Amino acid sequence: MDLRTTKFIILMLALSSASSLRQQAYCFDNDSSSFDSPPLWAKHAVWYQIFPERFRNGDITNDPTVQDIQGSWPHEVPDQWGISLWTGDWYALQQWEKPATKGFYYFAQQRRYGGDLQGVIDKLDYLHDLGINAIYFNPLFEAPSLHKYDASMYHHIDNNFGPDPEGDRVQWEKEDPADPATWVWTSADRLFLKLLNEAHHRGIKVIIDGVFNHVGLTFWAFRDVQKNGLTSPYKDWFIIKSWDDPATTKNEFDYAGWYGVRELPEIREDENGLVAGPREHVHSIVKRWMDPNGDGDPSDGIDGWRLDVAEMVAIPFWRDFRKWVRAINPEAYIVGEVWWEDWKNGKMFNAEPWLRGDVFDAVMNYRLAREVAHFFKDRQNRISPTEFDERLRTLRTDYRQQNTEALMNIFGGHDTDRLASQIVNPDAKYDAHVGVADNRAYDVRKPNKKEIEIQKLMILFQMTYVGAPHIYYGDEAGMWGADDPDDRKPMLWEDMKYSDEVSHPFGSPRPRDKNIFNEDLFDWYRRMIHLRNSNEALRLGSFTTVAADNTKDCYVYLRSSAEQKVLVLINNSSSPQRVKIDKSIMGDIVWTDLLSGKEMKGFEFLLPATSAIVVGGSI
Repeated sequence: MDLRTTKFIILMLALSSASSLRQQAYCFDNDSSSFDSPPLWAKHAVWYQIFPERFRNGDITNDPTVQDIQGSWPHEVPDQWGISLWTGDWYALQQWEKPATKGFYYFAQQRRYGGDLQGVIDKLDYLHDLGINAIYFNPLFEAPSLHKYDASMYHHIDNNFGPDPEGDRVQWEKEDPADPATWVWTSADRLFLKLLNEAHHRGIKVIIDGVFNHVGLTFWAFRDVQKNGLTSPYKDWFIIKSWDDPATTKNEFDYAGWYGVRELPEIREDENGLVAGPREHVHSIVKRWMDPNGDGDPSDGIDGWRLDVAEMVAIPFWRDFRKWVRAINPEAYIVGEVWWEDWKNGKMFNAEPWLRGDVFDAVMNYRLAREVAHFFKDRQNRISPTEFDERLRTLRTDYRQQNTEALMNIFGGHDTDRLASQIVNPDAKYDAHVGVADNRAYDVRKPNKKEIEIQKLMILFQMTYVGAPHIYYGDEAGMWGADDPDDRKPMLWEDMKYSDEVSHPFGSPRPRDKNIFNEDLFDWYRRMIHLRNSNEALRLGSFTTVAADNTKDCYVYLRSSAEQKVLVLINNSSSPQRVKIDKSIMGDIVWTDLLSGKEMKGFEFLLPATSAIVVGGSI
């Protein structure tokens, strides 16, 4: 099991229904209070999340070797280990896995497919064509695992993501990792800076994953503590439970890992967050990647941070972090990974404490993802349009408006099963570990045509709702997969020929699935993204519920800006429905079907099953 999957065991679901006292309309205003507001660009963002090792292998000369995976779980190097075939049947065992008896999920964490930064650069035009204007990278820093949440260092990009892995190793040895004055720019670092420049040239912002709650076993300071014990200058960076007694043959060294996971030594905190030492080190990391030239011009640096397990670091640290970030770039974006509505003293809390303007600009909007799943894809746990509307209203009014507009509206990612597979497997808890290893009944098949229509409808909603849409790499191409590690398959590309998926991790029967780039689905994503990008009302407009019809299973809402109105009519039922809109809503303006370009006549609309109509008009 991947270390990251333990997150789903410890996070709690506690979403309650909304108060009937909340207002029907979500009104646009400019009150930003005395605290900072999110940057305007974040409200216009369409996010694309890239898992670097699995996006594109643009340079086969930097592919990982056996040396590169040492230090990662499960800490054994199989005989004949090698790079896995990008286009292979996912569950089929690799040659070096076949002699083993421990099964697919034991060795899956040792697979490497060679994804790198050159591959991302090569596909920036693909993203630009799709309509993407913001990229969120999973961790890029040097680490032995495929997921990179077990950092060896924060001040260098992983050497296998750059053009000269061995040359980068030589460069590392010239530095004192504790002294920023000695840090150099490796070939991987420089390629990342080139990627930033190429992305910015296309109008694409870039944020990276900051994992500052824990490190990996190979992190330079932790290794020093292991080697030198009480004489290590970094002994107070970590939570050491006991030190080794050299007079005994037993090693008594013990430490706290992130939620007990020994693979991830936890950084020491006090009531103010990270203690002195790691606190200053993280500050140096912020400056390095946000202003690489150190000249006060942040245009060549990253555009912000996604902060891993943010709720597990005391808020005072994040307040300081925000000051560091905004001092370098006042237009930087900070989004926290805050999953939960946590139970504390019998009372329910949400992410609001992080969104008052002094900590984060946004959180990853898992709360929205849960409600969207209940409405669009669930069967036993399905909610009605009126219940959906009430829950959405709760989410919109729980946070300040300017933060709600900048929330990262995620439907699926590297810590959940993919959106397509969520639809194939309805009614599972969104924020629980949903994978074949935990649920042998999980259906690993490719989604059928009807299920893809549900996915399309969910994406239409995502692109027309309040907040910044998030796409996990490959969802637009037709990728499917259970939770970790199956949600991290190699990207599906149009220029590659893939093997059919016929294998099952536990030998169960399954259909033969063609694994091909879904051009129709890609075109739908592109159309929906460009719909959002070309209509300001969908990005910054107010939100008003027009109709929530439980009988017809239809939901209608209006997005309004100063110069435009956009009406979205969703038929969530499996049969055609007629929806009539009151003339007072439609008014006297000329309405156009924004998907077909045809002028609309009258106030009654016929919606096919599992479909939507989006109409717009200038005020």
